[in-house]
Amino acid sequence: MLNIATYRRIVSASAIYDLLVTAPFATPWSFAFVHARLDQLNQTLGGAPLPPFTPFHVLFACLLGSVVLVWSVLRIRDPQPLYGRYDGVARLLFTTWMIWALHATGAPLLWLFIVPELAWGIAQWLPVAASRRPPA
Repeated sequence: MLNIATYRRIVSASAIYDLLVTAPFATPWSFAFVHARLDQLNQTLGGAPLPPFTPFHVLFACLLGSVVLVWSVLRIRDPQPLYGRYDGVARLLFTTWMIWALHATGAPLLWLFIVPELAWGIAQWLPVAASRRPPA
């Protein structure tokens, strides 16, 4: 069972990870750069080229990136357990859809997102000891 201080550090660390990984998805220009790098990496890992994105696809990638950036900053500034629990659920959902995409495409690149996403989710689902307040 984790103590509250350790759990808060996990929530904060997961938020920093999200901030670093998701920042390139926040603008159309940075997304174009990262999409090209991800395409190269997927091919290096033995996968097919990633499909080109239309402006409509880029819009949704940037919307997602923007929301995750804001959510990350909130958890960095206030890594409370409630946010960690919600983030754990979100990671389960993200992992589920990434596994679906892996099944549909076979893109090996997805493993580089699935593994940490699932690991952060599990870490944020771990039980936390109730904090004890000193007597008044």
